Amino acid sequence: MKVVVAIDSLKGSLSSMEAGDAIAEGVHRADPGAEVVVRPLADGGEGTVEALVAGMNGRMQVVMVTGPLGTPVRCEYGVMEETKTAVIEMSGAAGITLVPVEKRNPLETTTFGVGEVIKDAIARGCRRFIVGIGGSATNDGGVGMLQALGFGFLDQDGNTIPFGAKGLEHLETITEANVIPELTECEFKIACDVNNPLCGENGASAVYGPQKGASPSVIQQMDKWLAHYAAVTRQKFQKADPKAEGVGAAGGLGFAFASFTNAVLESGIHIILEETRLAQYIKDADIVVTGEGQLDFQTAMGKAPIGVARLAKKYKKPVVAFAGSVTKEARACNENGIDAFFPILRRISTLEEAMEKEQAKENLSDTAEQVFRLWRCSSARCGHF
Repeated sequence: MKVVVAIDSLKGSLSSMEAGDAIAEGVHRADPGAEVVVRPLADGGEGTVEALVAGMNGRMQVVMVTGPLGTPVRCEYGVMEETKTAVIEMSGAAGITLVPVEKRNPLETTTFGVGEVIKDAIARGCRRFIVGIGGSATNDGGVGMLQALGFGFLDQDGNTIPFGAKGLEHLETITEANVIPELTECEFKIACDVNNPLCGENGASAVYGPQKGASPSVIQQMDKWLAHYAAVTRQKFQKADPKAEGVGAAGGLGFAFASFTNAVLESGIHIILEETRLAQYIKDADIVVTGEGQLDFQTAMGKAPIGVARLAKKYKKPVVAFAGSVTKEARACNENGIDAFFPILRRISTLEEAMEKEQAKENLSDTAEQVFRLWRCSSARCGHF
């Protein structure tokens, strides 16, 4: 029996690979002869770097960069030497969790550190990039990132505009004279699971500005400045399209990638499944296992476990899922490729107890063991094994 396990992290408890290894332990208790293949899973957001580094023989790299408030922060990213690929979560350099609630103000926050991470990876030989752009603290249209890469954003007097969304008000000219030359050799896959345009009622400022600390009046200003930025950009780069789906992600960082670099914006789970080549492991599997911390209606709308399930169904494979908890709405997962799902909580406990790493591993292993004892019994009766 071949089992392929691709489970998302149980956030705050187990990483993707730790959860997968715990399931593998349970499967082997039920069937010591089973072949269990554990592959990393993420959706381009938190945990993507850790999952891909652990599952694809990569290594972690640490670099000190300019944080969203302009002060130094320590950012980790992944490097896959064989393919010269860097895996970056923009939130590590410009994420909202890096900014205390009382200091959140998108007029001031910058993506400069994201560009510094990219620049560091380029210096280490990377030319392929996977970038998750969720969880930003910024609304600067990605200008900070581009400044770090050498693009000039100048006011009417030829001076560099200041960091933050407020700088866009003064933008008059974009220059390329100092762009690092290696950037033309680079390709970017941007994990983007929103379809917001850059401006307007569904744009970056209106939809995400409030959670970043913007008042209604500030939102109106930032939206106007982003529209001006897009117009100036389009004078230099004809492919710039502020109405394209996803360019409003991360306060316009999606627009910066799409307009100034060789980038494609794609579903995070699509990128991960492609990069990890999960299909080649699934096609000769007997059963596929997936899951995440909580299965609910959002899972069914296309989160990582559903991505795995849909891929498995292309090869007509049965799919089971494990989760720390499930909601009533999780039944929708059964209509989207997950044949059966199982909560792993095995006794009354507090949330803190359930999320404790060793307890979560034990719960996953024990639940997987019982499910696969049933699977083995059922398969034996059918004469499959």
